[in-house]
Amino acid sequence: MEKPNLIYINQLARGDNSIKNELINIIKTEFPEEKKYYFESLQQNNFKKIAENVHRLKHKISILGLSNSYKVAKEFEHNLREHSLERKQDFEKILIAITHYIETL
Repeated sequence: MEKPNLIYINQLARGDNSIKNELINIIKTEFPEEKKYYFESLQQNNFKKIAENVHRLKHKISILGLSNSYKVAKEFEHNLREHSLERKQDFEKILIAITHYIETL
């Protein structure tokens, strides 16, 4: 499995540590909230809300340099629109990897 990284964030920051730190803080703040909303909507079996949450999380996946995981999230989001949970386990493994990674930042 791919590992999250800061390559894209470093490119965006262009050597400016204050921008880099701000972007990291945004991810550290927003990701746990979005993950929480994802699991809440999953418990409610609300496919529309689950898809919306996956869509939001998909952007964090991309920012953290996880191109293959982004494709998984995109497929899962599409499946949710068809009321299918196919790729759920793969998506949740990505969430776990990101959770562990941001704890180290």
